[in-house]
Amino acid sequence: MAFFDSIKNQMTSQLKREASKAVNSATQDVSQTIAKGRNRTESFSFASLPTSVAELQALPEASLDTAFKTTALCIAALCNWEKDTNATWEMLDFLKGPETVNEREKQFIKDRLSGKQYKTLSFFKGATPDNGYTPTSPYTITVSENPYSFDEENWATLYVTSGGADAPRPVKLRRKPSTNQWFINDIQCLADIRIPTEQDPWA
Repeated sequence: MAFFDSIKNQMTSQLKREASKAVNSATQDVSQTIAKGRNRTESFSFASLPTSVAELQALPEASLDTAFKTTALCIAALCNWEKDTNATWEMLDFLKGPETVNEREKQFIKDRLSGKQYKTLSFFKGATPDNGYTPTSPYTITVSENPYSFDEENWATLYVTSGGADAPRPVKLRRKPSTNQWFINDIQCLADIRIPTEQDPWA
């Protein structure tokens, strides 16, 4: 009997190992499928870029019901900073929802865009260092996610790609559950990029 019990135990152990492998393999396949499904991109086109909060609110994306729409509008609004700073703060206030742009954030944006407004235009299709970051018409921007963009409930980090950078740049957002709207939390995409070719003494 001991002999048969030993064989039985070995077979049971083998079956458990095979079952465990199958479960782990299936779990891995599902995880990979989910990850692949969460690398979505969305593109938005604007005939012209908004120059006031009224113009911004008139755009269909101003529903702010997805983090992608809010991110696209954020970049569009920042393109106006050099032309009309106060109007840009008003647009960003709208995009920040219950909060407003504080003085630290204003200084942060000023430090990064002074003399470098081309940074914001660089996120639009067709803008490259060689053409001075002049986008094609209509103004088209692509916003993307990665597998970790929505890991935390009511928070998101999405990405925009500059024609003068090698890696996508992040924008952090927060959702207001009562309205299901996404608002800007932290504009993290304004680090330096390659300067326009016409400004580069080494070009």
